[in-house]
Amino acid sequence: MSSQKLAVEYLSIDSLRPDPENARLHSRKQVQQIAKSIEGFGFNVPLLVDADLQVMAGHGRLLACKLLRMTQVPVIRLEHLSDHQIRAFMIADNRLTENGDWDDRLLGEQFKILSEAEIDFKLEVTGFETSEIDLFIEDLTPPSDGQADPGDVLPEPSSMQVSRNGDLWRLGKHRLLCGDALAPASYEVLMGNRRAQTVFIDPPYNDPIDGYVAGFGKIHHPEFAMASGEMTLRPNMPIF
Repeated sequence: MSSQKLAVEYLSIDSLRPDPENARLHSRKQVQQIAKSIEGFGFNVPLLVDADLQVMAGHGRLLACKLLRMTQVPVIRLEHLSDHQIRAFMIADNRLTENGDWDDRLLGEQFKILSEAEIDFKLEVTGFETSEIDLFIEDLTPPSDGQADPGDVLPEPSSMQVSRNGDLWRLGKHRLLCGDALAPASYEVLMGNRRAQTVFIDPPYNDPIDGYVAGFGKIHHPEFAMASGEMTLRPNMPIF
């Protein structure tokens, strides 16, 4: 065990050299997340470099600092390690952080405290997406008396046909068309000259419905009217 004392110093980013053999990859999304964390909390974890100022730990933080156009960063020089020790340390530094797990309940409680506090930063700086944070907080509250949340109970399906091919529904600022998703004309009716930013599809489109989408055998839906030999086209049948 080394008795060498560690000292933090500030060096120019241009003087630091990333290790070309660093096996840890950093996606653009991760670099952006690190940059947001640095913006929100400051640069609190110095980079580790060797005697030649080659980065040993902190390649992602270095990329984030370049993204933020920082000129200086705090570093700690580790000059007491051999080349083989440096190589092994770089692997261990990345790998050992992956071996831990989260206590979902405690993590949810922390997020709940932060979400209810008046903070001047977004919780996404923690590296978790908003949807993940919401789930951790929601899981803290079990259903009362062991009963399901009434909001999660689906209404009984109606056997009455309320829409047919060509019907356009206006739902506030949203529009819903009952039509053939394979027909270009359907999108012209629904969207006019506008383009979608996201499209969710579920091919193939001619799968059988009855016997597959059946609510555990209690509900039987009619087949969709598609151009498929094994399906029967029914008049006035809605095509979604």
